[in-house]
Amino acid sequence: MQVFVLQLLRVMALLLPLSCQLVFAAGAPTEGSVRIKDLGRLQGWRDNALVGYGLVTGLAGTGDSPSNKATRQALSNLLSQFNQTIAADQLQSRNVAVVMVTAALPMLAREGDTLDVTVTSGGDARSLVGGSLLLTPLRAANGRTYAIAQGPLAVGGYRYDANGNVVQKNHPTVGAVPGGATVEVGMPRTAAPLPSVTFVLANPDYTTAARVAEAINRTMGEGMADARDASGIEIRVPEDEQWHAVPFLARIENIWVEPDRRAKVVINERTGTVVAGGDVRIQKVAVSHGDLRVSITSETSVSQPLVLGGSPAGARTALVTNSQVDVSEPAGAGFVAGGNTVADLVQALARLRVNTRDIISILRAVKAAGALQAELVVQ
Repeated sequence: MQVFVLQLLRVMALLLPLSCQLVFAAGAPTEGSVRIKDLGRLQGWRDNALVGYGLVTGLAGTGDSPSNKATRQALSNLLSQFNQTIAADQLQSRNVAVVMVTAALPMLAREGDTLDVTVTSGGDARSLVGGSLLLTPLRAANGRTYAIAQGPLAVGGYRYDANGNVVQKNHPTVGAVPGGATVEVGMPRTAAPLPSVTFVLANPDYTTAARVAEAINRTMGEGMADARDASGIEIRVPEDEQWHAVPFLARIENIWVEPDRRAKVVINERTGTVVAGGDVRIQKVAVSHGDLRVSITSETSVSQPLVLGGSPAGARTALVTNSQVDVSEPAGAGFVAGGNTVADLVQALARLRVNTRDIISILRAVKAAGALQAELVVQ
């Protein structure tokens, strides 16, 4: 019996490294795979918009004009809170501007957390540079105040004008206060069991949803996940973890899966940018590309009448313009045989020294010919 136990221990010792290697290989990411947490979010996980109306002070004469009644009324209301009764029509400051303040309240925000806020001019202020935002309550769509914002503005621009000359960079009427808002009321939390959750893909796709559900079932056990549609995967939480589902969800979001992607070519005509996956398929196609150059030059000369014995009556100097049109076309237009992917076609066009905007026109023509098997997005 002891000999048998010793032999069994030796076999287990030999198999243990192999089993560890297999487990590591199964959990290791492959080329093109990503974690489930990078593919989407849990249903209900979203930010909440906050907005407020406040005042920015300390501006160097670049605030709202005295004709802005909203600014004068807001400043009068503010001063009344400090026992200063001043009529709105008696305030003539150019160092104050009314602003709109916006922020995003995260799903799991707690009291005391700080938020970044964006401040935009609501009047006719020329610049918010050097200003400071006064205490501003931020409300949600239900009218309840969730945060309070205050602090100096960071403006990524400037505007200076004198004697009709204006020098401006970016948008000086928009600023930000990093960490300028403090959460006063956290998001409500309910103490209840969590029988199931729904994972929502950022890019809905039936193949990706099926792969995510398959990866969860393979790792956590059969029947744990079910792809309901192209964007939602319902995940069942075990009964013993429904009250404390954080460790279970942490294991779920760290599962590696290889998502599928749709063939898509993105074209930005304003910047001349073409972005396409290297494996976007394209059928056999021939592209003939040539440049036609038209040059028009004009030369103006003076015709001065000179006659022996003096100029005749009515003779005068005239301007004569001579135009010359030159049309040239390089001999032999470029001929490209389309490859298997968009990358092959673009590479072939680049070898012919075709500029980016011509490549965009060629890709649109290839799509119109039905040879580009991808979605063409023109921005």
